Amino acid sequence: MRLKPYIDIAKLVWPLALGMLNNAVLQFVDGVFLARESLESLEASLPASMLAILVMGFFQSVVAYSGTFVAQYHGAGDSRGIRASYRAGLVITLAAGLLAVAIIPLGLWIAPFMSGNPAVVERASSYYAIVSFGAVALCGQMAASSYFTGRGKTRLVFWVNVLGNAVNILLDPILIFGHFGCPRLGMAGAAYATVASMFVQWGVLARFAERDLRGLPEGGAADAPRLLPLVGKVLRYGVPSGAYSALNILSFTIFVFVTGRIGDLEFAVSNACFKVNYFLFAPMEGFAVCAATLVGQAQGRGDSAAAHRDAMRTLLMGLSLVALLSLLAVVFCRPILSLFSSEEASAEAFYSLGFRLFLLMAAWQVFDAADVIVSGALKGAGDTKFVMWWMVAAAFGFWLPLVWAVAEWHNTMTALWCTMVVYVVFICAGTAARWWSGKWKRIKLV
Repeated sequence: MRLKPYIDIAKLVWPLALGMLNNAVLQFVDGVFLARESLESLEASLPASMLAILVMGFFQSVVAYSGTFVAQYHGAGDSRGIRASYRAGLVITLAAGLLAVAIIPLGLWIAPFMSGNPAVVERASSYYAIVSFGAVALCGQMAASSYFTGRGKTRLVFWVNVLGNAVNILLDPILIFGHFGCPRLGMAGAAYATVASMFVQWGVLARFAERDLRGLPEGGAADAPRLLPLVGKVLRYGVPSGAYSALNILSFTIFVFVTGRIGDLEFAVSNACFKVNYFLFAPMEGFAVCAATLVGQAQGRGDSAAAHRDAMRTLLMGLSLVALLSLLAVVFCRPILSLFSSEEASAEAFYSLGFRLFLLMAAWQVFDAADVIVSGALKGAGDTKFVMWWMVAAAFGFWLPLVWAVAEWHNTMTALWCTMVVYVVFICAGTAARWWSGKWKRIKLV
Protein backbone atom coordinates (compact mmCIF):
# COMPACT_ATOMS: atom_id res chain seq x y z
CA MET A 1 0.00 0.00 0.00
CA ARG A 2 1.38 3.43 -0.93
CA LEU A 3 1.63 5.53 2.22
CA LYS A 4 2.04 9.01 0.71
CA PRO A 5 -1.67 9.53 -0.16
CA TYR A 6 -2.60 8.57 3.41
CA ILE A 7 0.04 10.90 4.82
CA ASP A 8 -1.35 13.75 2.71
CA ILE A 9 -4.87 13.03 3.95
CA ALA A 10 -3.59 12.82 7.54
CA LYS A 11 -2.08 16.30 7.21
CA LEU A 12 -5.48 17.64 6.22
CA VAL A 13 -7.60 15.59 8.60
CA TRP A 14 -5.71 15.73 11.89
CA PRO A 15 -6.57 19.38 12.65
CA LEU A 16 -10.21 18.66 11.75
CA ALA A 17 -10.40 15.47 13.82
CA LEU A 18 -8.60 17.02 16.80
CA GLY A 19 -10.76 20.13 16.49
CA MET A 20 -13.91 18.01 16.74
CA LEU A 21 -12.32 16.04 19.58
CA ASN A 22 -11.52 19.35 21.24
CA ASN A 23 -15.22 20.23 21.10
CA ALA A 24 -16.04 16.82 22.56
CA VAL A 25 -13.58 17.46 25.39
CA LEU A 26 -15.44 20.69 26.04
CA GLN A 27 -18.79 18.87 26.19
CA PHE A 28 -17.21 16.24 28.43
CA VAL A 29 -15.80 18.84 30.82
CA ASP A 30 -19.13 20.70 30.83
CA GLY A 31 -20.83 17.45 31.83
CA VAL A 32 -18.38 16.87 34.67
CA PHE A 33 -18.85 20.40 36.01
CA LEU A 34 -22.63 20.17 35.74
CA ALA A 35 -22.65 16.75 37.41
CA ARG A 36 -20.88 18.35 40.37
CA GLU A 37 -23.41 21.20 40.39
CA SER A 38 -26.47 18.88 40.64
CA LEU A 39 -27.98 15.70 39.25
CA GLU A 40 -30.68 17.82 37.60
CA SER A 41 -28.05 19.80 35.71
CA LEU A 42 -26.43 16.58 34.47
CA GLU A 43 -29.86 15.32 33.39
CA ALA A 44 -30.59 18.62 31.63
CA SER A 45 -27.24 18.90 29.89
CA LEU A 46 -27.95 16.52 27.00
CA PRO A 47 -31.54 17.61 26.19
CA ALA A 48 -30.51 21.27 26.50
CA SER A 49 -27.68 20.74 24.04
CA MET A 50 -29.95 18.80 21.71
CA LEU A 51 -32.56 21.55 21.76
CA ALA A 52 -29.95 24.21 20.97
CA ILE A 53 -28.33 22.14 18.22
CA LEU A 54 -31.73 21.24 16.78
CA VAL A 55 -32.27 24.91 16.00
CA MET A 56 -28.76 26.21 15.44
CA GLY A 57 -27.51 23.06 13.74
CA PHE A 58 -29.71 23.82 10.76
CA PHE A 59 -28.35 27.34 10.29
CA GLN A 60 -24.81 26.23 11.01
CA SER A 61 -24.93 23.49 8.36
CA VAL A 62 -26.41 25.82 5.74
CA VAL A 63 -23.64 28.35 6.33
CA ALA A 64 -21.02 25.59 6.38
CA TYR A 65 -22.03 24.55 2.87
CA SER A 66 -20.43 27.73 1.58
CA GLY A 67 -17.18 25.88 2.32
CA THR A 68 -18.11 23.20 -0.23
CA PHE A 69 -18.30 25.91 -2.89
CA VAL A 70 -14.96 27.28 -1.67
CA ALA A 71 -13.49 23.78 -2.07
CA GLN A 72 -14.87 23.31 -5.58
CA TYR A 73 -13.79 26.78 -6.74
CA HIS A 74 -10.39 26.10 -5.15
CA GLY A 75 -10.14 22.91 -7.19
CA ALA A 76 -11.18 24.83 -10.31
CA GLY A 77 -8.62 27.60 -9.62
CA ASP A 78 -11.31 30.32 -9.50
CA SER A 79 -10.25 32.89 -6.87
CA ARG A 80 -13.25 35.14 -7.47
CA GLY A 81 -15.54 32.19 -6.84
CA ILE A 82 -13.68 31.46 -3.60
CA ARG A 83 -14.14 35.03 -2.41
CA ALA A 84 -17.80 35.23 -3.38
CA SER A 85 -18.53 31.90 -1.67
CA TYR A 86 -17.19 33.18 1.64
CA ARG A 87 -19.17 36.43 1.31
CA ALA A 88 -22.29 34.37 0.59
CA GLY A 89 -21.70 32.52 3.84
CA LEU A 90 -21.55 35.82 5.74
CA VAL A 91 -24.82 37.02 4.20
CA ILE A 92 -26.54 33.82 5.31
CA THR A 93 -24.90 34.17 8.75
CA LEU A 94 -26.60 37.50 9.44
CA ALA A 95 -30.02 36.18 8.39
CA ALA A 96 -29.52 33.01 10.44
CA GLY A 97 -28.63 34.95 13.59
CA LEU A 98 -31.84 36.95 13.39
CA LEU A 99 -33.99 33.89 12.73
CA ALA A 100 -32.44 31.93 15.61
CA VAL A 101 -33.42 34.68 18.05
CA ALA A 102 -36.90 35.03 16.53
CA ILE A 103 -37.75 31.37 17.12
CA ILE A 104 -36.60 31.19 20.76
CA PRO A 105 -40.27 31.03 21.91
CA LEU A 106 -40.74 27.89 19.81
CA GLY A 107 -37.84 26.20 21.55
CA LEU A 108 -39.16 27.21 24.96
CA TRP A 109 -42.50 25.65 24.01
CA ILE A 110 -40.75 22.39 23.12
CA ALA A 111 -38.64 22.29 26.31
CA PRO A 112 -41.31 20.89 28.72
CA PHE A 113 -41.56 17.76 26.56
CA MET A 114 -37.93 16.90 27.36
CA SER A 115 -38.49 15.71 30.91
CA GLY A 116 -41.13 15.27 33.56
CA ASN A 117 -38.85 16.97 36.09
CA PRO A 118 -39.59 20.74 36.26
CA ALA A 119 -36.05 21.46 37.52
CA VAL A 120 -34.57 19.77 34.44
CA VAL A 121 -36.91 21.68 32.10
CA GLU A 122 -36.05 25.00 33.75
CA ARG A 123 -32.31 24.44 33.37
CA ALA A 124 -32.58 23.23 29.78
CA SER A 125 -34.79 26.19 28.80
CA SER A 126 -32.36 28.68 30.30
CA TYR A 127 -29.41 27.15 28.47
CA TYR A 128 -31.24 27.10 25.13
CA ALA A 129 -32.41 30.72 25.30
CA ILE A 130 -28.97 32.08 26.19
CA VAL A 131 -27.08 30.06 23.56
CA SER A 132 -29.58 31.04 20.85
CA PHE A 133 -28.51 34.68 21.21
CA GLY A 134 -25.02 33.56 20.23
CA ALA A 135 -26.19 31.83 17.04
CA VAL A 136 -24.86 34.63 14.84
CA ALA A 137 -21.37 34.07 16.27
CA LEU A 138 -21.63 30.32 15.79
CA CYS A 139 -22.64 30.77 12.14
CA GLY A 140 -20.00 33.43 11.53
CA GLN A 141 -17.37 31.16 13.01
CA MET A 142 -18.61 28.38 10.72
CA ALA A 143 -18.45 30.60 7.62
CA ALA A 144 -14.84 31.53 8.34
CA SER A 145 -13.71 28.03 9.36
CA SER A 146 -15.42 26.51 6.28
CA TYR A 147 -13.56 29.01 4.10
CA PHE A 148 -10.19 27.84 5.41
CA THR A 149 -11.21 24.17 5.38
CA GLY A 150 -12.37 24.44 1.77
CA ARG A 151 -8.92 25.71 0.83
CA GLY A 152 -7.22 22.94 2.81
CA LYS A 153 -5.91 25.29 5.53
CA THR A 154 -7.15 23.32 8.54
CA ARG A 155 -4.42 24.00 11.11
CA LEU A 156 -5.49 27.58 11.73
CA VAL A 157 -9.07 26.44 12.34
CA PHE A 158 -7.84 23.91 14.89
CA TRP A 159 -5.75 26.34 16.92
CA VAL A 160 -8.48 28.97 17.00
CA ASN A 161 -10.88 26.26 18.15
CA VAL A 162 -8.46 25.36 20.94
CA LEU A 163 -8.32 29.01 21.98
CA GLY A 164 -12.10 29.38 22.05
CA ASN A 165 -12.65 26.19 24.00
CA ALA A 166 -9.95 27.17 26.48
CA VAL A 167 -11.93 30.35 27.13
CA ASN A 168 -15.06 28.26 27.62
CA ILE A 169 -13.43 25.84 30.06
CA LEU A 170 -11.85 28.73 31.99
CA LEU A 171 -15.20 30.48 32.37
CA ASP A 172 -17.22 27.34 33.19
CA PRO A 173 -16.33 26.92 36.90
CA ILE A 174 -16.35 30.67 37.46
CA LEU A 175 -19.87 31.14 36.13
CA ILE A 176 -21.39 27.77 37.11
CA PHE A 177 -20.24 27.79 40.74
CA GLY A 178 -19.88 31.55 41.27
CA HIS A 179 -16.15 32.06 41.89
CA PHE A 180 -14.27 35.39 42.08
CA GLY A 181 -17.34 37.33 43.09
CA CYS A 182 -19.55 36.13 40.23
CA PRO A 183 -23.04 34.90 41.08
CA ARG A 184 -23.66 31.15 41.04
CA LEU A 185 -25.45 30.72 37.70
CA GLY A 186 -25.50 26.93 37.38
CA MET A 187 -26.48 25.78 33.93
CA ALA A 188 -26.97 29.35 32.73
CA GLY A 189 -23.30 29.94 33.51
CA ALA A 190 -22.32 27.12 31.16
CA ALA A 191 -24.41 28.77 28.44
CA TYR A 192 -22.78 32.19 28.93
CA ALA A 193 -19.33 30.57 28.76
CA THR A 194 -20.31 28.89 25.47
CA VAL A 195 -21.50 32.16 23.93
CA ALA A 196 -18.28 33.93 24.94
CA SER A 197 -16.26 31.17 23.27
CA MET A 198 -18.29 31.52 20.05
CA PHE A 199 -17.57 35.23 19.75
CA VAL A 200 -13.87 34.77 20.46
CA GLN A 201 -13.52 32.17 17.70
CA TRP A 202 -15.54 34.17 15.18
CA GLY A 203 -13.53 37.33 15.82
CA VAL A 204 -10.16 35.66 15.37
CA LEU A 205 -11.12 33.58 12.33
CA ALA A 206 -12.86 36.49 10.60
CA ARG A 207 -9.75 38.64 10.90
CA PHE A 208 -7.54 35.93 9.41
CA ALA A 209 -10.08 35.26 6.65
CA GLU A 210 -10.15 38.90 5.56
CA ARG A 211 -6.36 38.97 5.47
CA ASP A 212 -6.29 35.79 3.39
CA LEU A 213 -8.91 37.14 0.99
CA ARG A 214 -6.79 40.19 0.27
CA GLY A 215 -4.05 37.86 -0.94
CA LEU A 216 -6.25 36.31 -3.61
CA PRO A 217 -5.81 37.62 -7.16
CA GLU A 218 -8.53 39.15 -9.34
CA GLY A 219 -10.49 40.95 -6.67
CA GLY A 220 -12.63 44.04 -6.76
CA ALA A 221 -16.10 44.86 -7.98
CA ALA A 222 -16.16 41.88 -10.34
CA ASP A 223 -17.09 39.73 -7.31
CA ALA A 224 -20.31 41.62 -6.60
CA PRO A 225 -22.46 40.23 -9.47
CA ARG A 226 -21.62 36.69 -8.33
CA LEU A 227 -22.67 37.21 -4.71
CA LEU A 228 -26.45 36.95 -4.85
CA PRO A 229 -26.49 34.02 -7.32
CA LEU A 230 -24.03 32.23 -5.05
CA VAL A 231 -26.20 32.92 -1.99
CA GLY A 232 -28.99 31.22 -3.90
CA LYS A 233 -26.82 28.23 -4.83
CA VAL A 234 -25.52 27.82 -1.28
CA LEU A 235 -29.10 27.84 -0.04
CA ARG A 236 -30.21 25.43 -2.76
CA TYR A 237 -27.68 22.79 -1.74
CA GLY A 238 -27.10 23.90 1.84
CA VAL A 239 -30.73 23.85 3.01
CA PRO A 240 -31.02 20.07 2.45
CA SER A 241 -27.71 19.71 4.31
CA GLY A 242 -29.05 21.86 7.13
CA ALA A 243 -32.35 19.96 7.13
CA TYR A 244 -30.36 16.72 7.37
CA SER A 245 -28.57 18.02 10.47
CA ALA A 246 -31.72 19.40 12.09
CA LEU A 247 -33.88 16.35 11.38
CA ASN A 248 -31.11 14.02 12.47
CA ILE A 249 -30.88 15.89 15.75
CA LEU A 250 -34.69 15.96 15.99
CA SER A 251 -34.90 12.18 15.70
CA PHE A 252 -32.21 11.81 18.36
CA THR A 253 -33.92 14.41 20.54
CA ILE A 254 -37.17 12.44 20.38
CA PHE A 255 -35.18 9.39 21.44
CA VAL A 256 -33.75 11.36 24.37
CA PHE A 257 -37.26 12.47 25.35
CA VAL A 258 -38.37 8.83 25.43
CA THR A 259 -35.40 7.77 27.56
CA GLY A 260 -36.06 10.71 29.90
CA ARG A 261 -39.34 9.11 31.01
CA ILE A 262 -37.74 5.92 32.37
CA GLY A 263 -36.19 7.30 35.57
CA ASP A 264 -33.76 9.88 36.91
CA LEU A 265 -30.88 7.45 37.48
CA GLU A 266 -31.27 5.73 34.10
CA PHE A 267 -31.55 9.09 32.32
CA ALA A 268 -28.43 10.42 34.05
CA VAL A 269 -26.47 7.28 33.09
CA SER A 270 -27.69 7.49 29.49
CA ASN A 271 -26.72 11.17 29.25
CA ALA A 272 -23.26 10.44 30.67
CA CYS A 273 -22.75 7.61 28.16
CA PHE A 274 -23.86 9.79 25.27
CA LYS A 275 -21.31 12.40 26.31
CA VAL A 276 -18.64 9.70 26.14
CA ASN A 277 -20.07 8.56 22.81
CA TYR A 278 -19.70 12.07 21.43
CA PHE A 279 -16.15 12.19 22.75
CA LEU A 280 -15.29 9.00 20.85
CA PHE A 281 -17.25 9.86 17.73
CA ALA A 282 -16.33 13.54 17.35
CA PRO A 283 -13.12 12.87 15.38
CA MET A 284 -15.28 11.10 12.78
CA GLU A 285 -17.02 14.40 12.09
CA GLY A 286 -13.59 15.77 11.26
CA PHE A 287 -13.04 12.86 8.86
CA ALA A 288 -16.43 13.63 7.29
CA VAL A 289 -15.43 17.27 6.71
CA CYS A 290 -12.13 16.05 5.27
CA ALA A 291 -13.97 13.70 2.89
CA ALA A 292 -16.29 16.50 1.81
CA THR A 293 -13.34 18.83 1.19
CA LEU A 294 -11.33 16.30 -0.81
CA VAL A 295 -14.33 15.25 -2.88
CA GLY A 296 -15.27 18.89 -3.46
CA GLN A 297 -11.80 19.85 -4.62
CA ALA A 298 -11.55 16.83 -6.91
CA GLN A 299 -15.00 17.44 -8.38
CA GLY A 300 -14.02 21.08 -8.96
CA ARG A 301 -11.11 19.76 -11.03
CA GLY A 302 -13.47 17.39 -12.83
CA ASP A 303 -11.70 14.30 -11.45
CA SER A 304 -14.36 11.93 -10.06
CA ALA A 305 -11.89 9.03 -9.88
CA ALA A 306 -9.68 11.01 -7.48
CA ALA A 307 -12.77 11.97 -5.48
CA HIS A 308 -13.66 8.30 -5.04
CA ARG A 309 -10.11 7.27 -4.09
CA ASP A 310 -9.67 10.07 -1.54
CA ALA A 311 -13.06 9.39 0.06
CA MET A 312 -12.30 5.68 0.46
CA ARG A 313 -8.88 6.37 1.92
CA THR A 314 -10.41 8.80 4.40
CA LEU A 315 -13.03 6.19 5.29
CA LEU A 316 -10.41 3.50 5.96
CA MET A 317 -8.43 5.82 8.24
CA GLY A 318 -11.54 6.90 10.13
CA LEU A 319 -12.80 3.36 10.70
CA SER A 320 -9.40 2.24 12.02
CA LEU A 321 -9.38 5.06 14.54
CA VAL A 322 -12.95 4.66 15.78
CA ALA A 323 -12.50 0.89 16.27
CA LEU A 324 -9.46 1.54 18.48
CA LEU A 325 -11.22 4.25 20.51
CA SER A 326 -14.29 2.07 21.06
CA LEU A 327 -12.15 -0.77 22.38
CA LEU A 328 -10.36 1.55 24.81
CA ALA A 329 -13.67 2.95 26.05
CA VAL A 330 -14.98 -0.49 26.95
CA VAL A 331 -11.73 -1.47 28.68
CA PHE A 332 -11.67 1.71 30.78
CA CYS A 333 -15.43 1.95 31.26
CA ARG A 334 -15.49 2.18 35.06
CA PRO A 335 -12.95 4.99 35.57
CA ILE A 336 -14.64 6.99 32.80
CA LEU A 337 -18.09 6.62 34.36
CA SER A 338 -16.71 7.52 37.80
CA LEU A 339 -16.32 11.09 36.52
CA PHE A 340 -20.10 11.36 36.20
CA SER A 341 -21.37 9.41 39.23
CA SER A 342 -22.53 11.51 42.16
CA GLU A 343 -23.47 11.03 45.80
CA GLU A 344 -27.12 11.31 44.84
CA ALA A 345 -26.99 8.15 42.72
CA SER A 346 -26.26 4.54 43.56
CA ALA A 347 -22.73 4.04 42.32
CA GLU A 348 -23.02 0.31 41.54
CA ALA A 349 -26.32 0.72 39.69
CA PHE A 350 -24.73 3.61 37.75
CA TYR A 351 -21.74 1.50 36.73
CA SER A 352 -23.76 -1.62 35.91
CA LEU A 353 -26.10 0.13 33.49
CA GLY A 354 -23.26 2.24 32.13
CA PHE A 355 -21.21 -0.83 31.20
CA ARG A 356 -24.11 -2.35 29.23
CA LEU A 357 -24.61 0.92 27.38
CA PHE A 358 -20.88 1.14 26.63
CA LEU A 359 -21.00 -2.28 24.95
CA LEU A 360 -23.93 -1.22 22.78
CA MET A 361 -22.16 2.03 21.96
CA ALA A 362 -19.08 0.12 20.78
CA ALA A 363 -21.32 -2.08 18.63
CA TRP A 364 -22.64 0.80 16.54
CA GLN A 365 -19.59 3.06 16.37
CA VAL A 366 -17.97 1.60 13.24
CA PHE A 367 -21.22 1.69 11.26
CA ASP A 368 -22.00 5.20 12.47
CA ALA A 369 -18.52 6.37 11.46
CA ALA A 370 -18.89 4.82 8.01
CA ASP A 371 -22.26 6.50 7.53
CA VAL A 372 -21.14 9.97 8.55
CA ILE A 373 -17.91 9.89 6.50
CA VAL A 374 -19.60 8.65 3.33
CA SER A 375 -22.44 11.14 3.88
CA GLY A 376 -19.79 13.86 4.09
CA ALA A 377 -18.32 12.69 0.79
CA LEU A 378 -21.77 12.79 -0.83
CA LYS A 379 -22.33 16.32 0.48
CA GLY A 380 -18.98 17.39 -0.93
CA ALA A 381 -20.19 16.24 -4.34
CA GLY A 382 -23.49 18.13 -3.94
CA ASP A 383 -25.71 15.07 -3.31
CA THR A 384 -27.34 16.72 -0.32
CA LYS A 385 -30.95 15.90 -1.20
CA PHE A 386 -30.35 12.16 -1.11
CA VAL A 387 -28.50 12.42 2.23
CA MET A 388 -31.44 14.35 3.70
CA TRP A 389 -34.25 12.15 2.37
CA TRP A 390 -32.52 8.88 3.20
CA MET A 391 -31.95 10.00 6.79
CA VAL A 392 -35.62 11.07 7.06
CA ALA A 393 -36.80 7.68 5.77
CA ALA A 394 -34.43 5.71 8.00
CA ALA A 395 -34.99 7.75 11.18
CA PHE A 396 -38.67 8.62 10.99
CA GLY A 397 -39.89 5.71 8.90
CA PHE A 398 -37.89 2.96 10.58
CA TRP A 399 -36.05 3.86 13.80
CA LEU A 400 -38.58 5.95 15.71
CA PRO A 401 -41.46 3.50 15.09
CA LEU A 402 -39.11 0.83 16.45
CA VAL A 403 -38.37 3.02 19.49
CA TRP A 404 -42.10 3.49 20.08
CA ALA A 405 -42.71 -0.28 19.90
CA VAL A 406 -39.90 -1.03 22.35
CA ALA A 407 -41.07 1.72 24.74
CA GLU A 408 -44.56 0.19 24.71
CA TRP A 409 -43.57 -3.45 25.18
CA HIS A 410 -40.18 -3.45 26.95
CA ASN A 411 -39.39 0.02 28.23
CA THR A 412 -35.85 -0.31 29.57
CA MET A 413 -32.81 1.81 28.78
CA THR A 414 -30.86 -1.18 27.49
CA ALA A 415 -33.63 -2.19 25.10
CA LEU A 416 -34.01 1.35 23.78
CA TRP A 417 -30.28 1.61 23.17
CA CYS A 418 -30.43 -1.67 21.21
CA THR A 419 -32.65 0.11 18.69
CA MET A 420 -29.75 2.50 18.02
CA VAL A 421 -27.56 -0.39 16.88
CA VAL A 422 -30.22 -1.61 14.44
CA TYR A 423 -30.85 1.91 13.12
CA VAL A 424 -27.19 2.77 12.52
CA VAL A 425 -26.54 -0.44 10.58
CA PHE A 426 -29.67 0.20 8.49
CA ILE A 427 -28.86 3.80 7.54
CA CYS A 428 -25.20 2.97 6.87
CA ALA A 429 -26.22 0.33 4.32
CA GLY A 430 -28.32 2.81 2.34
CA THR A 431 -25.66 5.52 2.36
CA ALA A 432 -23.00 3.08 1.16
CA ALA A 433 -25.26 1.86 -1.63
CA ARG A 434 -25.79 5.44 -2.84
CA TRP A 435 -22.05 6.13 -2.93
CA TRP A 436 -21.27 2.98 -4.89
CA SER A 437 -24.04 3.75 -7.39
CA GLY A 438 -21.90 6.70 -8.59
CA LYS A 439 -24.86 9.03 -9.18
CA TRP A 440 -23.03 11.79 -7.29
CA LYS A 441 -20.45 11.97 -10.09
CA ARG A 442 -23.01 13.64 -12.39
CA ILE A 443 -23.68 16.60 -10.08
CA LYS A 444 -21.98 19.88 -11.07
CA LEU A 445 -21.88 22.70 -8.52
CA VAL A 446 -19.45 25.05 -10.29
